[in-house]
Formats: sequence, C-alpha cells, structure tokens
Amino acid sequence: MGEKSASWTWRFDRPPAEIWPLLADTARVNEAAKIPKHAITEIPQPDGSVKFLGRVKMGPFDIRWREKPVNWVAEQWFEHCRYFDSGPLKSLCAQFSLEPNGEGALGHYRLSAAPANLIGRLILATGFFPSSAKTFGRLAEEANAFAKGDSASLFSYAAPQPKPEVVARVARLVKEIDASPNGHGLAQRLADLVLHAQEVDLWHIRPLKLAHDWDRPALEVIELCLQAVRAGLLELRWDLLCPRCRVAKAWSGGLDRLPDGAHCDSCNIDYGRDFSKNVEASFRPAEAIRPMESGEYCLMGPVSTPHIKLQVALDPGETREIKAQLSFGPYRLRTLEAGPECDIDSGIAGFPTVVLEDDAVTAGAPAPRGTIRLENRSRRPLTAIVESRAWVADALTADRVTALQAFRDLFSEDVLRPGDEVSIGRVTLLFSDLRGSTALYQKIGDATAYHLVRDHFAFMARTIRDHQGAIVKTIGDAVMAAFARPEDGLQAAVAIQRQVAAFNREHPVGDGSDAIAIKLGLHQGPCIIVTLNDRLDYFGSTVNLAARLQGQSQGGDVVLSREIAEDPAVAPILDRLAAEGIPAKRDQASLKGFAAPLEFRRLNFPG
Repeated sequence: MGEKSASWTWRFDRPPAEIWPLLADTARVNEAAKIPKHAITEIPQPDGSVKFLGRVKMGPFDIRWREKPVNWVAEQWFEHCRYFDSGPLKSLCAQFSLEPNGEGALGHYRLSAAPANLIGRLILATGFFPSSAKTFGRLAEEANAFAKGDSASLFSYAAPQPKPEVVARVARLVKEIDASPNGHGLAQRLADLVLHAQEVDLWHIRPLKLAHDWDRPALEVIELCLQAVRAGLLELRWDLLCPRCRVAKAWSGGLDRLPDGAHCDSCNIDYGRDFSKNVEASFRPAEAIRPMESGEYCLMGPVSTPHIKLQVALDPGETREIKAQLSFGPYRLRTLEAGPECDIDSGIAGFPTVVLEDDAVTAGAPAPRGTIRLENRSRRPLTAIVESRAWVADALTADRVTALQAFRDLFSEDVLRPGDEVSIGRVTLLFSDLRGSTALYQKIGDATAYHLVRDHFAFMARTIRDHQGAIVKTIGDAVMAAFARPEDGLQAAVAIQRQVAAFNREHPVGDGSDAIAIKLGLHQGPCIIVTLNDRLDYFGSTVNLAARLQGQSQGGDVVLSREIAEDPAVAPILDRLAAEGIPAKRDQASLKGFAAPLEFRRLNFPG
C-alpha cells in the first residue's frame, strides 16, 4: 500500500486575509486539535543549513522524524511535510490553500500519508482520514464563526482545571491588582486569560497585542501586566529576539542576567542585543498559577513568523514563479539558511526576481505583475525568504518598558549588573529646572520652598507618567525623564507648561508673585543605558545635549532639538500648536561641549 490522501473544501464568509491568520496558525490549530506536544532538536549543518529532528511519545510508539521547513505564501497557501524514522508512518504532509470566493473564501485542505509498516497501513485504511476530516472540519467551522463575529473565542478549548486553592488565590490577586494604580479594572480579564486561554496565547503574553485585542490603551495594559508580576499572577522575562526569525533564543528573568548575545540554532547565526531593537519584555503565567510544560505544537508555522511573507524551498538550479501579490514597502530577501541578504523597496514596477547564489542574494529584474520569480543559481538546495523589514509590531521592547514610571516604581531592583552597558538606538530625554529657584528659597524660606518643590516633583511625575514616560532621577530642583517615543516626550512637555498655571493657583505662595516657572529641554538620539546608584541611567552625547538645551530655556517655554522637531511623529503636534498661535521658532546657540553653534526650536507658552 503506497501513499494515501484525502481532500476537503470549506467555505468561509470572510476573505482570505481574515481567515489566513486563524487557520495558518498551526501551533494554535494543533493544540485545539489535541495533537500532543513534541520535542524539536535543531542541528546546524556545515553548509549553514539546519536539520530539524522531532520526537514524541504516542501510546506505544516512540516516533521520530525529520521536519522539513514549511513552505508558504502569506494569505494564500502553505505545505508542511514530515519524514519519519520510526513509528507507523513513513511520511505525512498537509497542504492548505485559500482563494477568494465572492465576499468570502474557499479553503482547500489536503492530507497525504505513506505507511511504514502493517500498523501504518491499518491506520490509514481505517479511521485516520475520517477522524482528520471531523477534527479539522470542526476547526474550520469555528474559525469561520469567529471571523464573522459569531463567537468570542476562536476554537473550543478546555483548559486544565485549576485547583480550588489556585482559584481562591487568583481571586485575591485580582482584588490586589485592581486596588493598585495600575489595575485599570482589567485584572479579572487578565486572570481569565491566564486560567482559560490556550497555551499558545500564554507562552509569550504581549501587552501591546492584548491592548489591541481588548481595545484598551497600551499604557493601561502594560501597567496591568507589570502589577500582575508584582502580585504573583504573571512572570516577567527578558527575551533576546533573533533578528532573522524574530523568535527568542535566549532569555533571563532579570536584566542583571541578560546575556550579551545569543545563538539561534534555527537560523544558525550569532547575534547581539539592543534595548530598542531585540530585547523584549514578555510575560507568562506564574508557575504556581498555571504551569506550562515545555514542548512544541508546531515550530515553523507561518503565523509564528508573520513578518515572513514567502518561504519556498528550491532545488539547485530550480526556478519557480509563484502567484503572489505583495503590498508596496520595504522587504528583505534572504535564505532560511545562514548567509547574505538584500534589502529592497517594492514599488509599482513589480516585485524583483529573488536570485539565490552560493555567496549572494540579489534582486533581479521585476517579475510579471501578480507573481514572484525565484531562482536558485547555487549548487545546493536553498529556501528563499521574502520578509517585511518592519520589526515585531507587538514587541514591548526594553527601551520602552524601562522608560515607564510603573516599571521604575515596581521594579527598581531590576537593573543591569555592575559594569554592564546596553545600547539604545533611540531615546527621548527631557530635562527640567525651576527658574530662579535660589532666589525663591531666599524669599519664601527653606521649609516653604521645600514643600513647593516636592509638590512640583509630584506634578511633574504625574504628567510624565500619563504620557508614557518615567522620571530617571532628580537633581536638586531638576528632573531628568525618559520616553521611548519623541511624540510622548513633546506632549508631556506641552502638558507641563499648560498646567503649570493651575499648579501655581493650587499652591499660592506669599503675595502670588512667587509662582514657579519651569524650564524644559528635549532631545532624542542614541545612548547607552547603565546601572548607576542602583538605578537604570542613561549616558552619552544625547544626554548632554538634552541637558544643554534645558539651559537655553527661559521658563514657560519648551526648547526642542532639531532632531525632535523634524521627527515625522512630532510634525502633526507642532502643526496643531502653530495653529493655536504657538509656533516653533528657530533659534541657535553655542553650547558647552559642542564645537559649532547648534540650531533648535523654541515653543513659547502664554504666561
């Protein structure tokens, strides 16, 4: 008895783009289908490729196989094959494709298998295909209902039943989290996720994705997860993402144990770390709440690496034309195997031919519209990859989370080890000071001035936190604050100057002529982050320039570096301010430590 196969076609009420992320999420599908977890061993080969070996115990069978990398074109099709060294089957392949069908889609699923022995022949001749039809047919129906909005959950799934004491403990934790400033009324929703969601949703809980799914502000969900770690519902881990497959290949439970770099066996490369690029803060259930067993449901499914839009294996000398329509934008052409890569920007001329050679990946002449041409001119099998250059949209990178006040308050002890330093590609820094503070102390007395300055720090901290920033330190009457995004830093500075009059009304001093005036300077750029005085701190020329710009402030204004003012995300804010009669006026000055006069912008707010 040779290979046997069966095919099924399902109708969906939503288009392929909406069905693809549901049914191409093979790890989620396999878990919902109750396919057991398996272990994968990755063995780098001398030619730069990687051999993937799987193993699982199923009943009396110790099954071992070679995992062939999945082929796919995003939103169109995938094919996945395994070749077995033991067990009842010799091979097993699954193929799935989607095509438009009016306002919906048709899904075609084909399962083929070859027996390895008598037991395999009996399995394929009896219940294998009918059982598969029932299971995957049910999942297709559930995916369709979810896509239409008829079901709140994607697949029917029974999570492990928690013990009564765990349920009681979680109830207490929900109350504790909600009573904190960081709960935002979301603690029960998070607890329900931890106790009842599929495991694939819990391996890496990403607050930015949760915020999108829940339609809540990102800051609220980030703060919720941080508070849940402090309470004991979640664990925080720092993941070091591979720059090619974007999967975490090393991690630590604290910044003081964060490795300098890692090796990705899947991509067979070594890589380093950058707080603003590939160090991610992710979360998972605390072990005492919901233990997570190790293993894989599917290592290389298309949705596991959604930035990869095409992955297709080619034999030496093979040329293929793939029907595919990719949107305009920045892409990277490379191979699954370690080797060179090529960055392109796809435009209206058509997608360039992907040319694979022994020592190069290049962009050839554009293929006909609606197709992607792949050429393997090398002397070995290679897998062509076309990937988006955009980074992981849902990754809460370390530069962002360490610049949040909730992290600084809750995890003040989570710092880098002494002598360690990590680069940050971009951070926005705000420096403030009080105008004429020395004279103010002399006029109103030390005790009164101390209370006024203390209340001013609290006012600054609230405003900075509300705009997704954090106070790094205070120096006398001055504040140094950090923001991951320049637009947040500018909006915080604007809010401070607009609210300082209200602060003065609420804190009258003397005859009212002693109102405070705040000087603000703002700059963005690269720097390094280190541990100083038991806290995370920033160093470099970006820090120096931000402090110097604050020195140019006259009080009641905001001084912006040219880098901030010309940032695309800042431009709309400046346009709105200009329309309100607060234009960004050009200015320049010679600043200490900088050879040439520097240009900056000044926003003057009415007193």
